Amino acid sequence: MAAKYKIPRGTYDILPDQSYIRRFLQDKFREAAETFNYREIITPIFEVADLFERTVGDSSDIVQKEMYKFQDKKGRIFALRPEGTASVVRSYVENNLDLKENSSKLYYMGPMFRYDRPQKGRYRQFYQFGIENIGSDSPYVDAEVIALADTFLRNLGLKNFSLEINSIGCPNCAKDYDNALIEFYLPQEEKLCSDCRRRLKTNPKRLLDCKVPSCREISQNAPSMLDYLDDSCRNHFEEVQKYLKIMEIPFEVNPRIVRGLDYYTKTAFEFVDNNLGAQNTIIGGGRYDGLVKQLGGRDLPGIGFAGGFERLQLSLEAENISISTPLHPFIFVIAVGEKAKKIGINLLLKIRKNGITGEAAFDKSSLKAQMKAANKSKTDFALILGEEELENNSAALKNMETGEQELIPLKSVLEKILELSSNFS
Repeated sequence: MAAKYKIPRGTYDILPDQSYIRRFLQDKFREAAETFNYREIITPIFEVADLFERTVGDSSDIVQKEMYKFQDKKGRIFALRPEGTASVVRSYVENNLDLKENSSKLYYMGPMFRYDRPQKGRYRQFYQFGIENIGSDSPYVDAEVIALADTFLRNLGLKNFSLEINSIGCPNCAKDYDNALIEFYLPQEEKLCSDCRRRLKTNPKRLLDCKVPSCREISQNAPSMLDYLDDSCRNHFEEVQKYLKIMEIPFEVNPRIVRGLDYYTKTAFEFVDNNLGAQNTIIGGGRYDGLVKQLGGRDLPGIGFAGGFERLQLSLEAENISISTPLHPFIFVIAVGEKAKKIGINLLLKIRKNGITGEAAFDKSSLKAQMKAANKSKTDFALILGEEELENNSAALKNMETGEQELIPLKSVLEKILELSSNFS
């Protein structure tokens, strides 16, 4: 029978046989972030649209073409968040987190929304993870943030990825670089795609990030930002590299890296999966030293990164990394007859209250049907309560892998199951 309604284009369902993979990735990211002493922050999925227009940049593709905006009943314009940093910094400023202890290192996870052409690994509702470190301009912090991302990826078992870093300078030196790019690209303007012709007038650095093959070819000979860094930015970048070498994190300097959002300054970096195609960045980040002040806070520097869970799953598949199988019941209670069913219902609830995953098929009456359900559930043990067992005031405990079975006195069943569970964990 055909479904009456279908999922919107560019979105996807995370079905039960896949949700355990997402949970694994979330748990691994949370573990890595908290090991580096980051604390979780959760922000709304929609904000005042001006927050993103002001910070991301009104000339960016996100604001120009990709933001989901809507008007509420009072005429206010909101947007589904297209990225996480602006929301986190807004919350940081609004809640005066700079005055509270242990609030400068934050991590987040959740859905983001962009109206973009759907393709493998890119969706209109996608799920991001990220961190923000606010308050320090030390190059060591840049390296530590990169180390967190590197640690997370390696903890997943990934190996075939590389780190690329760059410095995109600060407002003091970026202007000269923009002028150099304009001078380089203007004679070739007609060869550029329509988006790059617009970017040439609004934010020339974004031409370096264009994925259109003809634009990428032209950009190969473009001037390098590294040649236009002032002394402060150059020293900062050299220090970042020094700390990465101390941490033994391999990297390549790629002067073509630019982050696509207006708030970035100085350090920019990407972790690239060498198994994926054109859309191969699995984590990207950088500094945003003026953003906190721009949103009404103190003049505090910041740095962070973000990545998508969808791309990570593709990376795991590409390296044939399997995740442990989905949750299954440890014990399956089988009860034949009304008396046995009453005892089974009581036992099952006690088992679950002790934190053990239990299941039953009390809607089925026959032993055969319930055993079939137990096999289908892939349970570790079956607890069988039948007429013969109850006559002996006991239950049969069957190891579903070995087929071994033993009789357990009813008064000792819960204790036995708890003991088995502790040995399995």
